[in-house]
Amino acid sequence: MDVPDYDKALYYTLWGQWDDLLVLMVRTEDDLLSKKIQTFLNAYHFATDQQRVINSHEALLCYVDHAMKHAPATFVIEV
Repeated sequence: MDVPDYDKALYYTLWGQWDDLLVLMVRTEDDLLSKKIQTFLNAYHFATDQQRVINSHEALLCYVDHAMKHAPATFVIEV
């Protein structure tokens, strides 16, 4: 099963898997997602202001949430 980049971004962000998030940033075809990840990782590693980290984290999660609402479903779960 193919897992969309947005699901991966959400998972890696929530569980603090920064190395995997960096790899996703490089491999994704969504330029805006890549930029949001880059901004967050840069703030996380280099920012001295905690609010900058929080804002970039929120921006990444908001973008992922927005993109997931508009992305086509890739699989169907049958009950």
